[in-house]
Amino acid sequence: MSDLQKLVEDHGYDDAMAFLETECSDCVVPAICTTCKVTCDGEPDLDKGWCEGCRHATVKSALVLAGVI
Repeated sequence: MSDLQKLVEDHGYDDAMAFLETECSDCVVPAICTTCKVTCDGEPDLDKGWCEGCRHATVKSALVLAGVI
């Protein structure tokens, strides 16, 4: 399962486009650590955010994962 798909399912969506349209239209969007899969919220352009779980700069926003940003 891709990181984007995990975010989609964790937020209760079946479709990635519906998830992005609904959940990613604010100044804070869902994000996920690409290493330990901890989910959180972050800035839309977050590409190397700090993960509180594994303590690495591996958090990416859903918009970055989807290739929108």
